[in-house]
Amino acid sequence: MAKLYSKKKLAAQKMKPKKETISFLLNYSKALSIHKVGTSSFEIIAN
Repeated sequence: MAKLYSKKKLAAQKMKPKKETISFLLNYSKALSIHKVGTSSFEIIAN
């Protein structure tokens, strides 16, 4: 069993996000606004 965990992978797969994922994250970041009131901060998502 110990040998299974000690073996290194030959090559790591390069993972690329889908276009839909990138679009979702960009739209989410555009809609997110953070307002600070005193010592508190509020996160508001404008849909």
